[in-house]
Amino acid sequence: MINNKRPKVLFFDVNESLLDLSSMKKSVGTVLGGREDLLPLWFSTMLHYSLATTASKQFTDFSSIGAAALQMVAANNNITLNTKEAKEVMKNFSNLPPHPEVKQALTKLKKAGYKMVALTNSSSNGMATQFKNAGLTDFFDEKLSVQEFGKYKPDTEVYHWAAKKLGVQPKDCMMIAAHGWDVAGAMWAGWRASFIARPGQQMYPLAPRPEIVQTDLLKIAEKLTSLEKE
Repeated sequence: MINNKRPKVLFFDVNESLLDLSSMKKSVGTVLGGREDLLPLWFSTMLHYSLATTASKQFTDFSSIGAAALQMVAANNNITLNTKEAKEVMKNFSNLPPHPEVKQALTKLKKAGYKMVALTNSSSNGMATQFKNAGLTDFFDEKLSVQEFGKYKPDTEVYHWAAKKLGVQPKDCMMIAAHGWDVAGAMWAGWRASFIARPGQQMYPLAPRPEIVQTDLLKIAEKLTSLEKE
């Protein structure tokens, strides 16, 4: 059931949630022998090993994990891909376009007076480049990268750290993401959440249900702007 009071801070996931990863299909497909269909497997493998890194109390930047994951997917499909070639593909990660409704949605939320923060697994420099190229920089009050903390989402401590950085309690935070694992992690950390049900994305059935579930960010923005101010 939706809480009728506005959260104090909106936290946004970046990759796939705000930025459209489908533009990576061509570059990933090129190095994987035309297998553009392997893009989702590559991205999920990258997320898998970012979590393995955190669970093992290690930290490697997201781009390097992405390149390594690309080599793993290539090897499993009998495709030869060296480290240099894999890292070259990752450069395209910095030039992802926003989903079509994102700028309109962020404009609506900003005009409504919401404090908006990006919270991403990408590196600080990587996020800055992504936002500059996508034209999203000015929408956000803060931009937080897990690189600063040394652990990846959805580790509970990442959400606690982000809340403390903004000087708010977990209950006053809302995570907005297109990843079931991200909204689940946020809710388990005591946050509120909204799920962007983009094609191919699903909520985790064993996690609490987010307050808002919509097919795009603009529909979520419309719900959020209708909530009562404290």
